[in-house]
Amino acid sequence: MRTWIQVSAAAVVSLTLAGTAASTDQAKSAPKTYVISMQIVGFDPPELTVKPGDRVTWVNKDFFVHTATADDKSFDSKSVAPSGKWTFVAGKPGTHTYICTFHPTMKGTIKVQ
Repeated sequence: MRTWIQVSAAAVVSLTLAGTAASTDQAKSAPKTYVISMQIVGFDPPELTVKPGDRVTWVNKDFFVHTATADDKSFDSKSVAPSGKWTFVAGKPGTHTYICTFHPTMKGTIKVQ
């Protein structure tokens, strides 16, 4: 026969574990924000893997205007001035290669998984 203390302790443990599982699930599903620097006429990092709903922000740390323009036209920042930034929210899964239209040697890849 269980005592009142044993039943209460079991209930507290169950609720604590349920709360931990819920907060872990929320942390896994919460969108993340990633930053790509436009600097020294390049993208840093040049390749990034994200999940649908994640945000990718390009920050121009260079002295020149740049763009982040996807080859497949899935995103286009237009002109990002020095010290400016632009954000893209990742959509459907796929691999998106992109360039700076002003400096085509600047290349990057966003993988949405």
